[in-house]
Amino acid sequence: MTFARAGLARLLPALAGLVLATSAAAQPQHGLSMYGDLKYGPDFEHFDYVNPAAPKGGALVSGVVGSFDSLNPFILRGTPGAVTGTFETLTEQSLDEPFSEYGLLAESVEMPEDRSYVRFNLRPEARFSDGRPVTAEDVIWTFNTLITEGNPTFRYYYANVAKAEQTGERQVTFTFDGGVNRELPLIMGQLPVLPKHHFEGRAFDEPTLEVIPGSGPYVVERVDPGRSITLRRNPDYWGKDLPINRGRDNADELRYEYFRDSNVALQAFKAGVYDLRAENTASLWATAYTGPAFDRGLIVKEEIPRHDSGVMQGFAYNIRRPIFQDPKVRRALAYAFDFEWTNANLFYGEYERVESYFSGTELASTGLPEGEELALLEPYRDQLPPEVFTETYQAPKSDGSGNIRDNLRAAFQLLTEAGWTVENGVLTNQATGDVMRFEILLGSPAFERIVQPFVRNLERLGVQASIRTVDPAQYQNRTDDFDFDMTVDVWGQSLSPGNEQRDFWGSAAADQPGSRNTVGIKDPVVDALIQKIITAPSREALVTATHALDRVLLWGHYVIPNWRSPTVNLAYWSKLRHPTESPNSGFDLSAWWVDTGREVALESEKQQLPASQ
Repeated sequence: MTFARAGLARLLPALAGLVLATSAAAQPQHGLSMYGDLKYGPDFEHFDYVNPAAPKGGALVSGVVGSFDSLNPFILRGTPGAVTGTFETLTEQSLDEPFSEYGLLAESVEMPEDRSYVRFNLRPEARFSDGRPVTAEDVIWTFNTLITEGNPTFRYYYANVAKAEQTGERQVTFTFDGGVNRELPLIMGQLPVLPKHHFEGRAFDEPTLEVIPGSGPYVVERVDPGRSITLRRNPDYWGKDLPINRGRDNADELRYEYFRDSNVALQAFKAGVYDLRAENTASLWATAYTGPAFDRGLIVKEEIPRHDSGVMQGFAYNIRRPIFQDPKVRRALAYAFDFEWTNANLFYGEYERVESYFSGTELASTGLPEGEELALLEPYRDQLPPEVFTETYQAPKSDGSGNIRDNLRAAFQLLTEAGWTVENGVLTNQATGDVMRFEILLGSPAFERIVQPFVRNLERLGVQASIRTVDPAQYQNRTDDFDFDMTVDVWGQSLSPGNEQRDFWGSAAADQPGSRNTVGIKDPVVDALIQKIITAPSREALVTATHALDRVLLWGHYVIPNWRSPTVNLAYWSKLRHPTESPNSGFDLSAWWVDTGREVALESEKQQLPASQ
């Protein structure tokens, strides 16, 4: 599971490096790919993972835990509501390739062999929902505004853009600096384009519930602040016949219902208040999805394999805090988390341990570094823990019985070496007299039952750890400001990592509020390896550099690794249908559709269910 800001899921998927598929002569092309050929040619009719004959109509209702106070998902301030489908980017990602993009607002793209710039030729028919054309001026204004007033994430993605300029009536050129950055052309293709005319006389960086005209297939129809957002499919949508859109955006209405509590949201789903739920808690998936609606086939349970990305989820240290600045301390505390017992007793054995920042993909490091990876790491040997070269990383393990005395002995040994000892039952720093005391910040009560056994094990080490659960808005504000000691965080990774790694782990992002460098990593070796990833000249070089970065992050002990699920666990009411072929991500909700005949019958069948399921 990833915790992306609402509304950015479609606009900013895990960004990754891309390069023009063919030709060194900067000829107009219909798409871009990272390395090698595009899967879909210039005359393709639709993506393979959609049903081009999917019927239009009906309503698709989703549940969201939390609240919102803004319809602008591009700024740091405020909590944005779900406006997915109202804004568009210059290009659109294919979900069944490692990373490829095809023209959306841009009908074609040009890039020279040296990749020093990228040029987008806009479609003349592209329109915002208020009828105004999408212009080159809109593109340039959006870019300049996002890097100066938008969420700080944009500054890292676009850090190597030297200038943006209009070079034709419907043409925009982005010129790059800082050497070869293979992914930057398509990072620019992922630029969301906003209407400059709308913001004249309006502050861009202020939260607002005023509807912002977008160019996407949906428009905001109704807003009940903090409670619900209703989008209506735009009958005048300019791009409905594009090949990349065929078989997608099928529901006439998208509605997002907000719930303050995840348990309330689950019960609301089972009562038929909304239509589809992705379940990320194994115990709930095993026990809570039962009852008459399931027995009668009114709700479908489905586990869909996913192959799109790696993920690191873990207890994240805030190493800005003095007590966590010693890697030996961080390593020691990891022995207090008993994954094997947790998986058997709380997760029904459904999860796998995460032991890589790119788990489940070829990008995950294995064994010891050798060959090209060893050569890449060798210049930094004196700056790295020796284990990077001598040991295969493995998170602490137990026999699952709940008896982790051996693990705690190992933790005590490391803590003693780091200068900590137990005095009067409390772990105390011998040099400063400080006690080991910290708070674990959570954004969901669902994590409390998982963290409580961890806290009890920490207490056996003399650590005074406490749990603090806050509402989603407060959680977002506190993590944006790095106002926590330890929290649970997730970093989702694409199959082609690139510039986003700067935001995840780069030194420049460590002190930037709102960045994804939750931990606060400032390591010149990490910075250098990120640059190697960004400038990798081939897929093989990218994989090698990513292995090296993964290994260095693991031996930095910046997180206590948690777990992952190899499937997407979905429950949905039986009015929904989806294509037979799934993309790498498991599912593309925009390719689902509503069986309107079944929708009508289902409403009657819901009335026959018991009041309490």
